[in-house]
Amino acid sequence: MRVVVGLSGGVDSSVAAHLLQQEGHEVIGLFMRNWNDESVTINNECPWIDDANDAMLVAHHLGIPFQVMDLSAEYKTRIVDYMFDEYGKGRTPNPDVLCNREVKFDLFLDAALKLGAEAVATGHYCRKHTDADGVHHLLAGADGNKDQSYFLCQLNQHQLGHALFPIGALEKPQVRAIAADIELPTAHKKDSQGLCFIGKVRLPDFLQQQLRVKQGNIVEVPSNHSIFERRLDATLEERAEPFALTPEMGKVVGQHDGAHFFTVGQRKGLRVGGKPEPLFVIGTSVGSNTVFVGQGEDHPGLFRTALPLEDPHWLDGSSALRSQPSLSCGLRIRYRQPLQQGKLVVLDDGRHFMDFDKPQRGVAAGQFAAWHGGSEAVEVLGSAVIAR
Repeated sequence: MRVVVGLSGGVDSSVAAHLLQQEGHEVIGLFMRNWNDESVTINNECPWIDDANDAMLVAHHLGIPFQVMDLSAEYKTRIVDYMFDEYGKGRTPNPDVLCNREVKFDLFLDAALKLGAEAVATGHYCRKHTDADGVHHLLAGADGNKDQSYFLCQLNQHQLGHALFPIGALEKPQVRAIAADIELPTAHKKDSQGLCFIGKVRLPDFLQQQLRVKQGNIVEVPSNHSIFERRLDATLEERAEPFALTPEMGKVVGQHDGAHFFTVGQRKGLRVGGKPEPLFVIGTSVGSNTVFVGQGEDHPGLFRTALPLEDPHWLDGSSALRSQPSLSCGLRIRYRQPLQQGKLVVLDDGRHFMDFDKPQRGVAAGQFAAWHGGSEAVEVLGSAVIAR
């Protein structure tokens, strides 16, 4: 079978290509150039040209065809513009999830199919199972410390049907050992960090390319304010609403350069000292350009027990729960978060909610939330955007 591998210049995709080659597949290496503005990239951290050169060296080492594909224009439209729009609304997007849905398994997949490939492969730590009915299931990677299924929680059946994850059943040390054993040029290369295909960037500098600096107030809200009292008889919908914070609820303790540069749970960048406990962001308002903060990592403003979701997506192609209004499952609101116990609830009108057994800290609107089921909750059943 002809398989196009997304060679990123890292060790994971390099070993993925090697394993496919060992299985007898015809392997083609393709590097995606998705960013061409190096002014906001930290020098020597993750410049795309170095990664492309590493990918080319790997392809040469393995003896497979290799080419570079420039998707920078499409990446800007689908990912970067989306980021600016979400941050401008005071939300916190996750571009890596969208990158997989819109770039790796859409634009890249289309290019691979035009090359006559039957599948695309990546170095993600996740697995795929296809059942007797031909339904594709996304499973967590065998390495619990590296599981990346969260980043693929928006894929559909067409995309999963053409996807291969050769290293999903391996742990990271095994991948490193394979790379060293066959002397891959990337065997000892550090894992990349930062935005998908951009690298490690100074996020405020990156956002200030389009989002203007606008000074506003930092307002500290005391932990004993009545707004944080949740009634025992509150409904799911009431608990799912974020705290309705206003500037009158606290006192001004500092200034900031724009509420859209901050997210719930953030500690760094506030530049306010002299408090008994550290300050954390508990909310923002782009309308009044206010950043709300509270003292201490246990401030009640940091916690929520239920979340409203928007644009729900089920990986098996269904639109909602088939036979019951709620599903007990594992819930996740950010990458590498241990699965949380709770329920996915679908109301008669189709609205989706997450209802947690324990309060969740630092919930940010705009992030993707995923729900897991099956044996030991290893299968990603679906995902949605945290609405507010």
